[in-house]
Amino acid sequence: MSQWIRFEEDGQAQFGTLEGDAIHVHRGDMFGIAAATGRTLPLAQAKLLAPTVPSKIIALWNNFHQLAAKLNVAVPPEPLYLLKAPTSITAPGATVARPPSYDGRVVYEGELGIVIGKPCSNASEAEAADAIFGYTCVNDITAGDIITRDSTFAQWVRAKSFDGFGPFGPVIATDIDPATLVVKTLLNGDERQNYPVADMVFPPARLVSLISRDMTLLPGDLICCGTSLGVGAMKEAENDVRVSIEGIGCLENRFVQ
Repeated sequence: MSQWIRFEEDGQAQFGTLEGDAIHVHRGDMFGIAAATGRTLPLAQAKLLAPTVPSKIIALWNNFHQLAAKLNVAVPPEPLYLLKAPTSITAPGATVARPPSYDGRVVYEGELGIVIGKPCSNASEAEAADAIFGYTCVNDITAGDIITRDSTFAQWVRAKSFDGFGPFGPVIATDIDPATLVVKTLLNGDERQNYPVADMVFPPARLVSLISRDMTLLPGDLICCGTSLGVGAMKEAENDVRVSIEGIGCLENRFVQ
């Protein structure tokens, strides 16, 4: 397993692999030909960036059996998803501010993220599995009261696309079995989510295959797999959110009112 990470140094975006508390700096292309430079950097000294710059962020709705059962909604026959603005991306560790144009509930959603490593279109499940570069942690922050504000039009994209509402990272982990993973979310130190990825309606390879029939997926694109039980509002003046997945790491961000 490798853990790929991006960081800023001297105003330039760099990337490498994380081993313990050291970043092994690479050059080239994370999704193409990457070569170690031989230089290392202490993780504590690095200014982390989101681990990829996706051309699009795809976010799933109703992709876990347990949540569908709680909401008393049918399991969908095909993936239900929206596109989240790439400008919503923020770095691991960043502080996310309440949008000045919105005063309603803001919700955390801890999720597994799939990162695409090669162009993928009309792919079989085997081809889709080969196109998956790795996995990351996602907090799919949502302005919950906007979604149904207008009775004629569900505003999913707007609710999820405010600046800062798309933190993910800190790394992309490769060569792991997603079916063995568990997503945990802590809000201000209290565990709010703890659910198995194996409960997904559409597991990663199947999901990538089906979405690739609708649109071409490109290297670096991010698919947020949807969330399960335990989603809730961030109510304090300052809210610390930790999304952790063993084998990938811990994504930490703060939301301030």
